[in-house]
Amino acid sequence: MGAVRNILVASVLAVHGSASAVALTLEQCTRVVRGWNGWEIQHRDLGHGRVSYRESWNAEGIYLDLIVSDCASGETVRTRVREEMVKPRPAFDRTRRGLDVIDRHARRAPALFRISVLAEDLAAVGEDTVVTVAAMESCACAALYPEHRGPKTEFEGN
Repeated sequence: MGAVRNILVASVLAVHGSASAVALTLEQCTRVVRGWNGWEIQHRDLGHGRVSYRESWNAEGIYLDLIVSDCASGETVRTRVREEMVKPRPAFDRTRRGLDVIDRHARRAPALFRISVLAEDLAAVGEDTVVTVAAMESCACAALYPEHRGPKTEFEGN
């Protein structure tokens, strides 16, 4: 099945000339990152040009980061909600609490949603919370909100 899919993708690319011609789905955004022990998983549409996903690592230690991005501005918040044997601190798992914070913010009216406010609430639950402005489009943004790319570098495949 994988070989058939590769042939189909190669055929589509040959006809259209680039990977950007192939529309992505959220399922295609699940991918291996940071070697073979890390993953980007569970991409979700939060509505109004916002997406979330998880980055996890499972090798010498375990971590799980929750990430929320505003596809238009590129503002992204990342917080660690689970960790074991990664840093010299006690193990913790606050995944459910972090997801509850994200869900609560996602239900707010679009005019009231702010990454900075979400980051403050996530910092009270998670660890190492940071806000950045992405220079490159995330896979979930490419799949759901390609019209919000703006000057960001286009996402290019897995």
